[in-house]
Amino acid sequence: MNLNLKDKIIVVTGGAKGIGLGICKVLAAEGAVPVIVGRAEADNQIAVDEIKAEGGKAIAVVAELTNPNACKNAVESIIAQCRIDGLVNNAGINDGVGLENGNYESFVDSLHKNLIHYYLMAKYVLPELKKTKGSIVNIGSKVADTGQGNTSAYAASNGGRNALTREWAVELLKYSIRVNAVIVAECYTPLYDKWIQTLENPEEKLKEITANIPFENRMTTVEEIANTTVFLLSEKASHTTGQFIYVDGGYTHLDRSL
Repeated sequence: MNLNLKDKIIVVTGGAKGIGLGICKVLAAEGAVPVIVGRAEADNQIAVDEIKAEGGKAIAVVAELTNPNACKNAVESIIAQCRIDGLVNNAGINDGVGLENGNYESFVDSLHKNLIHYYLMAKYVLPELKKTKGSIVNIGSKVADTGQGNTSAYAASNGGRNALTREWAVELLKYSIRVNAVIVAECYTPLYDKWIQTLENPEEKLKEITANIPFENRMTTVEEIANTTVFLLSEKASHTTGQFIYVDGGYTHLDRSL
């Protein structure tokens, strides 16, 4: 499908690896120009080189998103080079800051890693999105719905991401700016693989997890998350706003007895 995204400039936080990189690659394949915003210059450049090797275009901006000034500076740097047609808030990490094992400092630090930069990036790109009538997609997690245990800060952040999605969809109606969220459950990324390898009998644990994913008993792929995200950024989703789209093989809502 031609999503009419050719030459659209889409900012993707955490776009150098995992789900973010997958989104950037699908954007580039559709003719858009992803702008990768991430903390590691080397990783950003590797991602840009991969995209270019596949025939696409990409730009990278270095920013430590837990630093509010870095968020502002990153957006200013992008605007100095080009317009902005869309934003994908994606960067974050399930860092295991729980109620029993966490404290004030670690909780607030996790909010900066996982939620506060979502607000800041949207705030700073908003003047450009008003001009282009662009759209925002927030990447979220099923943890906001289901809980997980020992990850209070990440769960709270994802609840906040969902709330901001609905709030911004209302606030930005008057500008024809759409805001949606893609909710992830069990998606096999390099970071997920790294986590699974830390467990005893990782292959057995992976089989146990996939057995509980109703649709085809398999993990969601990065490309499946990316395809839905890119669709929501496009004019093909022109009357869709304020929605949480669960790309999870039914993991969050379908009866596990299936």
